[in-house]
Amino acid sequence: MWKIGQLSAMDSAAEGYHFYIGLALAISSSIFIGNSFILKKKGLLRLASKGVMRAGQGGHAYLKEWLWWAGLLTMGLGEAANFAAYAFAPATLVTPLGALSVLVSAILSSYFLNERLNLHGKMGCILSILGSTVMVIHAPQEEEVGTLTEMVEKLKDPGFIVFAVCVVTSCLTLITAVAPRYGQKNVLVYILICSIIGSLSVSCVKGLGIAIKELFVGRPVLVQPVTWILLGCLVVCVSIQINYLNKALDIFNTSIVTPIYYVLFTTAVMTCSAILFKEWYHMTIDNIVGTISGFVIIVLGIFLLHAFKNISFTLGTLPPFVRKSEPGTMWTNIREQQQYPGLPEHETEILICPSEVGVMHDFT
Repeated sequence: MWKIGQLSAMDSAAEGYHFYIGLALAISSSIFIGNSFILKKKGLLRLASKGVMRAGQGGHAYLKEWLWWAGLLTMGLGEAANFAAYAFAPATLVTPLGALSVLVSAILSSYFLNERLNLHGKMGCILSILGSTVMVIHAPQEEEVGTLTEMVEKLKDPGFIVFAVCVVTSCLTLITAVAPRYGQKNVLVYILICSIIGSLSVSCVKGLGIAIKELFVGRPVLVQPVTWILLGCLVVCVSIQINYLNKALDIFNTSIVTPIYYVLFTTAVMTCSAILFKEWYHMTIDNIVGTISGFVIIVLGIFLLHAFKNISFTLGTLPPFVRKSEPGTMWTNIREQQQYPGLPEHETEILICPSEVGVMHDFT
């Protein structure tokens, strides 16, 4: 009995250790991915200044731009860290922490892309950090899938099969029918494609992460067909995501693409995670409410960060009673700002109006 209790305590400690490894990897992933948006956008802007065919018009000249490749390499590092994070922590925790990449992207874009970060943006950054902290506190810390065999059973679930069919059908419809007509006019088209297919890519990453963990302990995962099926699906999904994300970044402003992509992608991944891994089923009510509340706070932060980005709003534009001022100077400042010019002397203003009997009167 004592040995069983000791093993249980060791397993709990290992789970907590894995949780914090996944958390650290998720944060580092957000930093790399946030930088990659800036590098790729910078490369696309350089190509646009040269007059070559842009990515949004079907061109692939960005393949010759070293800044774009630097952004792709940085994104690869971020995705690798993200890949490893899914192997150690639940998708419900890892995916929403992608908000930190939006925060990094917003701060760096104000320095390198000349995009302003006003007071609303700074408030949005604070809310994003707060929401991420709330989600970390309430996220599930136990794995629902520990082996590749369990992953296969999850993939055979009828609910997930229906979800996967709906995702593939929706993506094919958007790519073949909607994107050619509305892709360059509506920012949602390309981002919807990236987000919807991204939910499946996260599931593939989760499964491959489990396979790699089993490979390190000597299990023959390379001879199992599901490993190669997951790898093939991941390559296809990531290729589609990169292609349409490039088009969205080339046509639309980074401040628009990044937050919308985060919200749609995170929502799609959390939906897929709830259907496939069922991590929510074993969470307490307060943790469920805390996780959802943290996500909503992050969404509000993202909204504040970018919805009012083009509005010049600083502390100086706040009402006088909100700003901090020296005692006794508030009303002085108001009087100084509300100085009205006096009426000129000896000037007659004539107002002509009809009277009851049709006679015109003038008033001086």
